[in-house]
Amino acid sequence: MAFSGWAEEALDFYEGLEADNTKTYWTRQKAVYEDKVLRPMMELLDELGPEFGESKIFRPYRDVRFSKDKTPYKTHMGAMLGGGYIQLSANGLAAGDGMYGMASDQIGRYREAVAAMRTGAELEQVIAEIEKQGIGVHGRDVLKTVPRGYPADHLRAGLLRYKGIVAWREWPPGPWLETLEARERIAGFLRAARPLGDWLTANVGPSTMERPAR
Repeated sequence: MAFSGWAEEALDFYEGLEADNTKTYWTRQKAVYEDKVLRPMMELLDELGPEFGESKIFRPYRDVRFSKDKTPYKTHMGAMLGGGYIQLSANGLAAGDGMYGMASDQIGRYREAVAAMRTGAELEQVIAEIEKQGIGVHGRDVLKTVPRGYPADHLRAGLLRYKGIVAWREWPPGPWLETLEARERIAGFLRAARPLGDWLTANVGPSTMERPAR
């Protein structure tokens, strides 16, 4: 089937899950989740995949092994599409792009690129163009001061303090969510934010650090 938006039942499902995050609720509402939440997301990813790349839907179950919060289910659905992220919850629809968190080797390359005249200016221009389209670009795990080795009054001191950087936009629920406009909003965001992902790919890239053995 073709994507036609998320019905109101999808938001009702997550409102109910926030109020009753139990296996009993999940089992009782599983058919609603599969038909009103999961199926539209799969249709959306299938339709946008040719333009934006491979996709992945995250599991609805929380990893509670090391968390004090033992509620078993996520109160949102998340999916990756190319380098972008899509999220549906009772609060509506959201999308992101960038690097939410960087490994230490990535942070080093990011800072070098930000500090350099050409690549740093390119990032400033990318951010300015994205923000002109009503999309926020935010730092994550922002340091209180400029990292060691860089002058405190560096031209891009603010960007140097970031340990992650993302473009992010949220849309509260409305009648549009039940229409093809939901697809167009996601596609429009991903096109607008793609230059940030491209800059990060070119200047930061994936981590080359080995993961610790488990």
